[in-house]
Parts: sequence; C-alpha cells; structure tokens
Amino acid sequence: VLSLQAGAMQQMGKIASPMTGKVERDLTAAKFSIDMLAMLDSKMKGNLTDDESKFLEHALYELRMNYVDESKKPDPQEAKESEPESVQEVKEPEPESTQKAESTKNDNEKSD
Repeated sequence: VLSLQAGAMQQMGKIASPMTGKVERDLTAAKFSIDMLAMLDSKMKGNLTDDESKFLEHALYELRMNYVDESKKPDPQEAKESEPESVQEVKEPEPESTQKAESTKNDNEKSD
C-alpha cells in the first residue's frame, strides 16, 4: 500500500522522483496506481483488520483528492507549448536616481 501510494504521489507530481530528483507528472500512471489500490481494497474486504482497512481507505481518499486537484491544473508541457516563443520577460530599467545612488555607494566602497 505504501509503495503504491508513494508511486502515485510521485506520478501526480506531488513529490520528486528519488531516481532523478525531479518533479514529473504522469496522471495516467497515477490513475493506474490509484485503481490498483482500489482493486486491492475491494478484493481484500473482510480479510483486513480494522486498522489495515482504515489505513487503506485513508490512503485511497488522500490519493483521490490529490488526483482531482492535479487533474484541474493545466499540463506543464501543454502550457509551455502554447506559449509563444517570441515572448520574453522584459526587465524594466531602474530609475536614474537609484542608478546614481548605487554608483555613488560603489565609489565610496572602493575608496575605503
């Protein structure tokens, strides 16, 4: 249960991959992991202790809520592809008074 839960969280992009250290998102794989846990839950009904049953139900609830949250967000790959390539972040020039104050400060530091 813990392995499938951690895998699903990683696949949803909630935690970084221990192999690459990067956060990657694959909702199809996450759905598969969640469905696998749901299948285990249904197959083991009546064969688990109360604590085990509560643990599995809580894990499924948590994963399903996170999946719904992630499925509402845009896919990072699609967002990058739809953004025009010519758009670049433009830095506004600093006011002249700030530039003069910084150059005076730097000149004073050099003379010390």
